[in-house]
Amino acid sequence: MRESRAAIRYAKAVLNASLEANKADTVHNDMQLIASTIKENNELQLLLSNPVIKAEAKKDTLVKIFGEKIDNISLSLINLLIRNKRLPLLAEVTKQYAHIYNQYKGRQVAEVTTAIPLTSDLEKKVLSKAEAITGKKISLKSTVDPSIIGGFILRVGDRQFDASIQGKINSLRRAFETNTTVTIE
Repeated sequence: MRESRAAIRYAKAVLNASLEANKADTVHNDMQLIASTIKENNELQLLLSNPVIKAEAKKDTLVKIFGEKIDNISLSLINLLIRNKRLPLLAEVTKQYAHIYNQYKGRQVAEVTTAIPLTSDLEKKVLSKAEAITGKKISLKSTVDPSIIGGFILRVGDRQFDASIQGKINSLRRAFETNTTVTIE
């Protein structure tokens, strides 16, 4: 919990600095690049979280990976995290930055999970429905999870709508276990 609060503070500081420099969009793109690179690279995750590896070696690696690709504000974040011995927070800071940036822009991220990839027509329908529900501009993050069998799960903010087959099966299972009546739509 404390790490999450710290990540939020760093993310807010980076957003404020990027707004002052009129580079919020650029820094947002940098944060997405850093987050996806860390997420896709297990060795980088291990490097960042390993307390035995010296901070200077971590910094050198990050500069080699991102040095020319990211703005100075984003590079300053990395340097600040190293100086404060908080580098393992980098992935969480990028996540929190994206969240705060989207709030600033009046956008919200909706996560939709389906058993098979969404078609472009279905994606547009889900997007328009989510925008109608929230009244905000929505960006859609789509995930494929065959374990839900069919249907979809839509998460917008703290709300979740589960229209998956697996969700219905779980609902039936709970009803049978508690011996109650359930309606299936």
